[in-house]
Amino acid sequence: MKRVLVTGATGFTGRYLVPELANAGCEVWETGRAAQPDNHRFRQADISRRDEVDALLNEIQPQAIVHLAAQAFVAAGDVESFYLTNLLGSRNLLSAAAEVLPSPPFLLLASSANVYGDAGDVLIRESQPANPANEYAVSKLAMEYLARLWMDRLPMVIVRPFNYTGAGQGGQFLLPKIVEHLRSGATCIELGNLEVRRDVSDVRAVVEAYRRLLEHQPAGETVQICSGESYTLRDMLGMAEVIAGRKLEVSVDERLVRGNEIRCLRGSPDHLCELIGDWQSPPLHDTLSWMLDA
Repeated sequence: MKRVLVTGATGFTGRYLVPELANAGCEVWETGRAAQPDNHRFRQADISRRDEVDALLNEIQPQAIVHLAAQAFVAAGDVESFYLTNLLGSRNLLSAAAEVLPSPPFLLLASSANVYGDAGDVLIRESQPANPANEYAVSKLAMEYLARLWMDRLPMVIVRPFNYTGAGQGGQFLLPKIVEHLRSGATCIELGNLEVRRDVSDVRAVVEAYRRLLEHQPAGETVQICSGESYTLRDMLGMAEVIAGRKLEVSVDERLVRGNEIRCLRGSPDHLCELIGDWQSPPLHDTLSWMLDA
């Protein structure tokens, strides 16, 4: 049985990954900033503090680590939090894993497809040059470069998930916002650019991919997690409206239109499937139906 530590375990992705790993027979330990007194395998820790990371790894002695802890909302106003958590926190974790544990654990580090920036309407592969267009993406790309300094000492895989969603995701994200408006009986909604195009996976498929990557342990690889399909925000809104059987009046709020907006993100999952075998995300229609019924 693998003893796996999940950072950021109480976040959206962590809440799905923890049971995914447990159901596969892993002994899963969780960590995050907020206390979870009813969970005996949760340890409160701030990864931006090296002493707390050392104490955490000394106690748990993980054989694998999934690093999800991050500031994940691209439009967040607290820019410093991107670097404090996404970069400094990652450095503390990597350094401690190499220096504190008697044998190196396998690490899965969650980066982001945002590192590609606005690549245009092309099918993105891992070889696509990075061109980050916002500070969130810069912090994630810096984390990737930082991780490479430890690759000779720590076996690891870097994942670049494209957009993904599911029941329980925060309302600051676009699809949960649309779903909540439809579920609540709202008649209108304010959105940004309706023509941005995104590749959107189901969180349940994403955590399955993470688990299978942990099982295969493709050390040194960078891997995209994506469906290969993309939709405009207008398309996704229309799909959700059809499922819900009602429409929303849309007004474009210029405050929600970012000057450095990435117009299109669509990726190829081919390399992921080469590493773990057949994998696919459910159709977006099915994911939206689940979210509307949740």
